[in-house]
Amino acid sequence: MAHTVADQLIAQLSDAGVRRIYGIVGDSLNPIVDAVRRTGGSRKGGIDWIHVRNEEAGAFAAGAEAQLTGELAVCAGSSGPGNLHLINGLYDAHRSGAPVLAIASHLPSNQIGTSFFQETHPDRLFVECSHYCELISTAGQAPRVINAAMRHAIGLRGVAVVTIPGDLAELDADRPAPTFVLPSRAALVPDEADIRALASAIDSAKTVAIFAGIGVAGAHDEVVAFADLLAAPIGHSIRGKEYIQYDNPFDVGMTGLLGYGAAHAGIHDAELLILLGTDFPYDQFLPDGRKVMIAQVDSAPDHIGRRANVEYPIHGDVRSTIAALTALVAPKANRRFLKKTLDRHHRLLDSVVGEYTDVETTIPIHPEFAASVLDELMSNDAIVTADTGMCNVWQARYITPNGRRRLIGSFLHGSMANALPQAIGAQLAYPGRQTVAMAGDGGLSMLMGELITAVAYKLPVKVVVFNNSTLGLVKLEMLVDGLPDFGVDVPAVDFATIAKAVGFHAVRVDDPRMLRSALTEALAHDGPTLVDIITDPNALSLPPTITADQVKGFGLALSKVVLNGGVGEAMRMARSNIRHLPGL
Repeated sequence: MAHTVADQLIAQLSDAGVRRIYGIVGDSLNPIVDAVRRTGGSRKGGIDWIHVRNEEAGAFAAGAEAQLTGELAVCAGSSGPGNLHLINGLYDAHRSGAPVLAIASHLPSNQIGTSFFQETHPDRLFVECSHYCELISTAGQAPRVINAAMRHAIGLRGVAVVTIPGDLAELDADRPAPTFVLPSRAALVPDEADIRALASAIDSAKTVAIFAGIGVAGAHDEVVAFADLLAAPIGHSIRGKEYIQYDNPFDVGMTGLLGYGAAHAGIHDAELLILLGTDFPYDQFLPDGRKVMIAQVDSAPDHIGRRANVEYPIHGDVRSTIAALTALVAPKANRRFLKKTLDRHHRLLDSVVGEYTDVETTIPIHPEFAASVLDELMSNDAIVTADTGMCNVWQARYITPNGRRRLIGSFLHGSMANALPQAIGAQLAYPGRQTVAMAGDGGLSMLMGELITAVAYKLPVKVVVFNNSTLGLVKLEMLVDGLPDFGVDVPAVDFATIAKAVGFHAVRVDDPRMLRSALTEALAHDGPTLVDIITDPNALSLPPTITADQVKGFGLALSKVVLNGGVGEAMRMARSNIRHLPGL
């Protein structure tokens, strides 16, 4: 038996396959950190302590590791402010379905409830962003709580939080830990009557479209074959992109503000839309269920019908559902709808997406061009993280999945500053793979201290900064709402100089003719590198389908800019964007 509760905790984590804990040492966490020290690190079969500069970054890094590996990852924070910093990254991990265990150390047991220095109540604070959140109050309780927390995180795919007082962690362990063996994940086979009802609807519908999310992971070939059978175009969410876009002749892009291609038209023009493993939150981009019949397939029954009016609900995993439907439905001989949607998709790729990349001599650099060059130069198995905002748009539109690349972001929580810490977690989990963080200047500024973490552990992460000195997506949100942009611009920052000061190989690029060579050198460098690209602050993301209200709002906002004396800004914005409006 382990000597102390802290020793037992670390032994349980090690038995579960955990190889590192992300956090900051101190105070009530010290007994647990010392137990980590005594394991000797991963090279000796133990656990490594990864010293991040902010616990929030530790939670983001753990979440990225868990998303990429599918295995349990761990972060930790000391009492009060230390574990409070975890909460944003834990929200992101939980909403992303990442199996993460957070260790929240606590005050000495006899001080809890006395308004003691740094007192908070982690067992209450983290309830909303976890499947399991418990306080350990005795040594005998500890091993069972840790075992239950790990099982909740892995089995339910999300966060579990264990709160442990520092003095309790130092007590002798007086109860053996339960054996930790996990079952294989079972297939979730849908109800036969529901499958027959949907099969009948598919056969009756003249046109069918598919919208795929992350739930199609592991079922790529089955979904593509199913689309071929139904002559159905396949649109996808940003989380579904890496799993369904590649090797897919029926791909028609994404819908939503980040979207591109003909996905919006395809899912609105079909008689029957099948949502496969997606909980796409933006109902304004989904068709009205009273005009288009909607079927939804999901392994989580609570997801079904909460975004759109669903006539054919299917509780099951995508692979099992597609297999059952394929055996029942008849092939569709008429493929005109599919051809029409694919033709529209290709035209839109050449306008909304393609036209942005033809500016190899334009200064300031168009971010779309930078993303396109980066996509061309990255390795085929690169892991690409992206900050929330415009970097998400460029990742979605220009980073090409191929079945081997992985795409990570704060896609559901939408937090700033996620790209760099997620890249750190990804690089530690896969030290031999190229890891690229597409960072916005706003996001990088928020957790810039993690550059030091990358240097400290000699991680060869590649940070590509899209530096436009503005919060670009917020600017766009204001403009489409008819508001002049305000409070979004910041002073220009030389991130390359900052990165060099902490030990990065770094270069600043403001000439598009130098971009390719700078990125090539950075990607080849054996160590942490940063490329600071000065991009056009007026290059905004335009969705593939633009509503009259959005156009009205954009024009109204530009009028307000002019009336407030910003004629030059309005002209620059028009020159940067107006030629890319569809149909112009």
